[in-house]
Amino acid sequence: MSASKAPFSAAEYDRRIRITRQAMAEAGIDVLFITNPSNQNYLTGYDGWSFYVHQGVILTMEGAPYWWGRLQDANGAKRTVWMEHDHILHYADRYIQSQDVHPMEDLASHLRIMGLGDKRIGVEMETYFYTAKAHAVLLDGLPEAEILDASTLVNWQRLIKSDEELAFMRRAARISELVISRAVELAEPGMRKHDLVGELYKTAVQGEEDSWGDYPAIVPLLPSGEDASAPHLTWNGEALKKGEATFIEQSGCYRRYHAPLSRTLFLGKPPQFMIDASEALTEGLNNGIEVARAGNRACDIARALDTALLKVGIERPNRAGYAVGLSYPPDWGEHTVSIRAFDETVLEPGMTFHFMPGLWMDDWGLETTETILITEDGPAQTLCNIERKLFVKD
Repeated sequence: MSASKAPFSAAEYDRRIRITRQAMAEAGIDVLFITNPSNQNYLTGYDGWSFYVHQGVILTMEGAPYWWGRLQDANGAKRTVWMEHDHILHYADRYIQSQDVHPMEDLASHLRIMGLGDKRIGVEMETYFYTAKAHAVLLDGLPEAEILDASTLVNWQRLIKSDEELAFMRRAARISELVISRAVELAEPGMRKHDLVGELYKTAVQGEEDSWGDYPAIVPLLPSGEDASAPHLTWNGEALKKGEATFIEQSGCYRRYHAPLSRTLFLGKPPQFMIDASEALTEGLNNGIEVARAGNRACDIARALDTALLKVGIERPNRAGYAVGLSYPPDWGEHTVSIRAFDETVLEPGMTFHFMPGLWMDDWGLETTETILITEDGPAQTLCNIERKLFVKD
């Protein structure tokens, strides 16, 4: 793939490489090897469903990065990364899920041939895609290297979004609006939940005009009634019931960028305690958005939310959001800043968060969430435009 066809401009990739190298230098890292597919995409543009096998990106302090992966995925790299083909490295299929050899043996060989076998090499120890076996084999293959933990080094560089990235997130946000609107339109007592989810998937993938929908990093979360007391249940073959609340948490996704959004729908007449909780939640969201300003801290958002909820006797033990943007399964969070009372990260323009103060009580649940953007001046901007309330179909 030529750089002219890459999702972002050459200047954007240059910016990403530059700030990553600055972080490497500050950490004393000579070579960075990353396996997180979001970070691979961020630096190279690589985009394929191949993260179930060992693959990664090698970044040194000079030149373009190298993509390294399975032989049959090398053509996928040629189709998606911005680098020239000589920066695509691959290993033979005999390394895949073998009891006798491991892909990290091949990676270690490449690093030695490149003259990097005795360098300070940063790896992502705390990621879903770098196993204990992989680490052990890499250590064995690079006895002269010093292996350092660089688990979220690239993640933190992704925190402030460029204008090009925000354009993608706004497209994702429009898809999120379409999904939630479709859910409210279609849901009714007797409708089977998997039928509803099928319609939502269709809406999410169709997108709108040239904003086609990619697969999101998390599947639709759609629990009802007592199941809504658990935040991460999905769906089943049961029918929606009158007298129950269902929250729909999903994100539109455009070229791997997300803008999560959740709303709650009650079929029938909701109890007063749920109305009160919803109104307090909306107040807390509004207050949090108001204080989500450049120069304030992530904890200020959480405290503004908690103040409103305490008025109706609700105390949340959970964080109320996290940085969000570019992601692959199994999570659309960036694993950096959290909206919680003890996170004192200073907010900067271009940061984006899923502000998601879900209420998961003993036998019911309620979610109203927003993806927010920290701006140069004033309160945060919400990327989606769906009324913040408990939706009722009586």
